Amino acid sequence: MRTRPLKVALLGCGVVGSEVARIMTTHADDLAQRIGAPLELAGVAVRRPSKVRDGIDPGLVTTDATALVKRGDIDVVVEVIGGIEPARSLITTAFEHGASVVSANKALLAQDGAALHAAAQEAGKDLYYEAAVAGAIPLIRPLRESLAGDKVNRVLGIVNGTTNFILDKMDSTGAGYQEALDEATALGYAEADPTADVEGFDAAAKAAILAGIAFHTRVRLDDVYREGMTEVTSADFASARNMGCTIKLLAICERAQDGGSVTARVHPAMIPLSHPLASVRGAYNAVFVESDAAGQLMFYGPGAGGSPTASAVLGDLVAVCRNRLNGTTGPGESAYAALTVSPMGDVVTRYHISLDVADKPGVLAQVATVFAEHGVSIDTVRQHGRQDGDGEASLVVVTHRASDASLTGTVEALRKLDTVRGVASIMRVEGE
Repeated sequence: MRTRPLKVALLGCGVVGSEVARIMTTHADDLAQRIGAPLELAGVAVRRPSKVRDGIDPGLVTTDATALVKRGDIDVVVEVIGGIEPARSLITTAFEHGASVVSANKALLAQDGAALHAAAQEAGKDLYYEAAVAGAIPLIRPLRESLAGDKVNRVLGIVNGTTNFILDKMDSTGAGYQEALDEATALGYAEADPTADVEGFDAAAKAAILAGIAFHTRVRLDDVYREGMTEVTSADFASARNMGCTIKLLAICERAQDGGSVTARVHPAMIPLSHPLASVRGAYNAVFVESDAAGQLMFYGPGAGGSPTASAVLGDLVAVCRNRLNGTTGPGESAYAALTVSPMGDVVTRYHISLDVADKPGVLAQVATVFAEHGVSIDTVRQHGRQDGDGEASLVVVTHRASDASLTGTVEALRKLDTVRGVASIMRVEGE
C-alpha cells in the first residue's frame, strides 16, 4: 500500500457533505485498504465558517472554495454544494488544476453535463456522479458499465422520495394533497419550498441524466417534458383503484420502436398494482430498466438523505482514487448514438380521461365520435349519474395507446361540446 495519502477537497458541508467527512474519518482504515492508499481530507469549503462541525478540524475550513481547488496538490474534489454557479466554475477549475471530481449535482449535470465531460476529458481526469440520481441506489454505474454491452430500451422510475411519500400517503390513507404534503414537511421529507420536488423539476434533471447514459445520446434538462403532481386528487386515486392501479410520479425514458429517437418525460401516471413500482412505498426510490439481453431489472432503495447519498459519493470516491493510483480514468461521456430527442407530442401511451357531462341520452355517442374523429381508440367507458340529481354525470374513458398530440386534439374538441361540462382530469397509464 502507498503511504502517501490522496488528498480530498470537500466543497460543501451540509447534510451530505458532513456525512462524507464523517465516513472518511470513521472508515479511514477500510477505505485505505480498498483504495490502496490512505485518504486525507485536505480542506472543506463552506459559506458559514463559524458553524460548529463535529469531527472536522476547524483549520481545514475555508470560505475560499476557488483557492482550495486551485491548490494543485488536491487529487479529488468532492462537490456537494448543488446549484449551477459557483459549482460549475469550481468543477472546471478543479480539472484545470489536476484534480478529478465526484459530484452529486443533478441540476448542473442535466444542464451542462456535456461541457463538464469535455473539460474532464481534456484534462485527463474523472467525473463521477452516482449520487446525482436516486441517492444510495447503484444506478448510474450499472447503466454506464454493467449494461455497456446491452441495448437499453426503457428506464421507468420513481426518482423523488418526497413525491412518492405524498402520493403513497394519499393512496393509503385517503388524505388530500395538501394534508399529505404537510405531513411530509413535518417529517422532514419535504423542503419548506417543495416546488422542485412536487412540480417535477428534481425528477426531470435525473431523467435527463438517465436518458443520456441509457441511450448514449445527449439529453438536456430542456429536452425533458415535465408535469407536476399538485393537481392529483383523492378522486384520481379512486379512479385508479377501479382500474387496479395506483398513481406515481414517474420519470420515463424510452427508445422509439424504430430505434431512431428517444423521449424523456416526468409526470404523474396510473400504474398497475401488479407492476413492481406500484409497491414502492414511503420516501423510497426505485428504477425499472428494460434491455434487450438482460430483460427487466429493478433497482430499489433510499433515494435521498445524508447517509444514503454519502454512500454513493464514497463509492465514487473509491473508484476515482483507484483510477488515480493506476494512472487511468474511468468511462466518460458516451454520446456516440446522437439520437433525436422527440417532443412530448410524439409519445404514445394510454390515457384515463374523466369528464363531467350532461346526464341525458346521446352524450356517450357524441364523446365516442370525437375520439374516433381524432384517431383515438377507446378501451373502456364507465358512466354514472350524480346522487345530487343536478343533471350531470361522470364519464370515464380509458383509451388504447395514442399519441399525446392526438389526445390533446381530442380533449380540445371535447371541451367544445355543449354536453361536456368540463374535463375533470387527464392521466396517463404506464407500466403495461
